[in-house]
Amino acid sequence: MEHIVIIGNGISGVTAARHIRKLSDKQITMVSAETDYFFSRTALMYVYMGHMTFEHTKPYEDWFWEKNSINLKKGYVKHIETKNKTLHFSEGDTLSYDKLIIATGSKPNKFGWPGQDLDGVMGMYHKQDLENLEKYAPNNKVCKRAVIVGGGLIGIELAEMLNSRNIPVTFLVREDSFWNGILPEGESTMINRHIKNHHIDLRLSNNLKEIIPDENGKVKSIIIEETGEEIACNVVGLTAGVSPNIDFIKDSDIETGRGVKVNPFLETNIQDIYAIGDCAEQHEGINGRRPIEAVWYTGRMMGETVAQTICGNRMQYNPGHWFNSAKFLDIEYQTYGWVFAKPRENESHFHWKHADDTKCITVCYDKKTNAFLGINTFGIRMQHEIFDTWLTEKKDVDYVMKHLGKANFDPEFYKTYEADIYAVFKNELQTV
Repeated sequence: MEHIVIIGNGISGVTAARHIRKLSDKQITMVSAETDYFFSRTALMYVYMGHMTFEHTKPYEDWFWEKNSINLKKGYVKHIETKNKTLHFSEGDTLSYDKLIIATGSKPNKFGWPGQDLDGVMGMYHKQDLENLEKYAPNNKVCKRAVIVGGGLIGIELAEMLNSRNIPVTFLVREDSFWNGILPEGESTMINRHIKNHHIDLRLSNNLKEIIPDENGKVKSIIIEETGEEIACNVVGLTAGVSPNIDFIKDSDIETGRGVKVNPFLETNIQDIYAIGDCAEQHEGINGRRPIEAVWYTGRMMGETVAQTICGNRMQYNPGHWFNSAKFLDIEYQTYGWVFAKPRENESHFHWKHADDTKCITVCYDKKTNAFLGINTFGIRMQHEIFDTWLTEKKDVDYVMKHLGKANFDPEFYKTYEADIYAVFKNELQTV
């Protein structure tokens, strides 16, 4: 019987295993060094905030894997011997495979800061990070202050988590406005104000120089690069992005760049070896997307796609129109299609912000053809399917703005703003 081995038990690897099982009776083994069972990474913050327990983060009961004949192996893969299809583990044992799926996800970026491996320094990606946070920041008596380094989505989540336990937070962001490489100016500046309104000490255009230890090897303080200021703290959260977790592959003959290089079928340069999820790198980005996508839903889609190929229905990965969602403290964010921080050639942005400074939208459209290209929404929930359809049908921007109400996903008793948004949009067009 053909043996499929999957390294990694995140959303990509688990989805691949489930779909291979649905389609076949192949032997499946999932290897993980992190946890015994699959859990939802995005739910880790809610465990710390007391909204759920770790058990609640596991979508499947522990008996699910045995019932579905999916073998689980806990171990760290040290080397892949591709010629005789064998995995070598750090514990000294080996495992042979017929087909291999690499789904090892990401690891937090570290940039060689002095003190980055001290006790009390952590990312916010693994279950071990959650355990470290409970150890070093259980409350504001043990942790007098935390410093977060890096202004992305994981950074804002960690700030919210610490805030929920009344732990003071200093937030170092190297950009001059929060996430302004992704968000247009009006949105980014609104989020700056929102972070400060939550009593978080936001330091824009500030970089970490070093982390200072106490006499026991724990975090005592950090030094800011630009000013030399020392900030006393007990915890440092490193959230300056993530990188593919592929160090163990570097000495194999599997082609790598930043991630494991794959073609549109998620195949590597070595026959019978595939890579999916955060660790996979397309040779060329698909439909304007980045070659590496560290996004939950694309990981799931890659898992479904590779399962089809492995089970005899060779399928190309086609993620469709870009979308994503996140939360900035208590403001929900969604994006559909392409809205870049600055309009590209032939693009225009329309921006509307509510007077309460917690709701806004930015719409991107082609200023020559008026084709709708994308939308960002903050504080107003919209329906994915409707924007997906409008992007596919290449609707013009006036049609989209006139029918925004159709896409609204908020409950019916919520106040709606579409009429006001459309009136401002029409007025702006007339004054251009």
